[in-house]
Amino acid sequence: MASIQLQNIKKNFGSVQVIKGIDLEIKAGEFMVFVGPSGCGKSTLLRLIAGLEDITGGTLLIEDQVVNALPPAKRGIAMVFQSYALYPHMTVFENMAFGMQLAKSSKEEIKVRVEKAAELLQITPYLARLPKQLSGGQRQRVAIGRAIVRDPKVFLFDEPLSNLDAALRVATRLEIAKLHHSMNNVTMVYVTHDQVEAMTLADRICVLRDGLVEQVGTPLELYEKPCNLFVAGFIGSPKINVLNSKFAEPYKAHSIGVRAEHLEVTAKGPWKGKIIHTEVLGSDSFLFVDIGTAEPVIVRENGTTKQTLDKTVSISPLEGYVHRFDETGMAI
Repeated sequence: MASIQLQNIKKNFGSVQVIKGIDLEIKAGEFMVFVGPSGCGKSTLLRLIAGLEDITGGTLLIEDQVVNALPPAKRGIAMVFQSYALYPHMTVFENMAFGMQLAKSSKEEIKVRVEKAAELLQITPYLARLPKQLSGGQRQRVAIGRAIVRDPKVFLFDEPLSNLDAALRVATRLEIAKLHHSMNNVTMVYVTHDQVEAMTLADRICVLRDGLVEQVGTPLELYEKPCNLFVAGFIGSPKINVLNSKFAEPYKAHSIGVRAEHLEVTAKGPWKGKIIHTEVLGSDSFLFVDIGTAEPVIVRENGTTKQTLDKTVSISPLEGYVHRFDETGMAI
């Protein structure tokens, strides 16, 4: 297992500073997920760990060894790209074996490792096929398999599910979770803009904004105790309800945040408004209530709601579930 330490890591592209001094320790065997909006630096940070970009400043250590000047091939890292990056003229077996062939591994060792990885990822029936004969999800599993056979100390995933449709995303996400459980001696770093992926896969999440770390913690720590409004708004689906002025004043805060599942329709709630939209998903229903704020407040109800459009309702936050923030957006 390999730990990764980032000490005041910086990256400039010309005069533009993209990574502005990041300190982070990724524990050996951990599944760390980088999340943040587009342009926050998460993919750049992953490429710095991989050695695909030069570090402008700071120190990067893998297994307590400084690797700033170490080429990618010598870092004990395997990377899975968003685009699969498979050779179209090679079979699945040949794609998975290619890295080991370059490393001069024996044919017997290559065969054993490729077949073991294919079995783990349930792609054994496709070993003789070309990439064009596979679905998107199957191609991504081949790309993951190609990384597995190299027996790396660290796996890096750069938005590996973003090219897949919704059903395939869920299925492949499960495969990656199973892979982590079966290979718990390997450190994994995963980049995504999808906070649902982050919440379901990560041991810990690192939330990035504008090249800096906003908060690091377990999925539940970030969900239940966000350090500021940005993290509160980024983690969770649907997005947390944020209310200001007269709604926040009783809580002695500049603004408050309440998640949809922590609001309920009551006979005498403190907030009153009209239902302007409903979303019935089967297991859950979401009510969009206009209480006079800039955006409607979202209320989650279990199962199928009995509420109707244009109905005026009172809503109340559950006690103990109101997040308070000051004028700068920091939690109080």
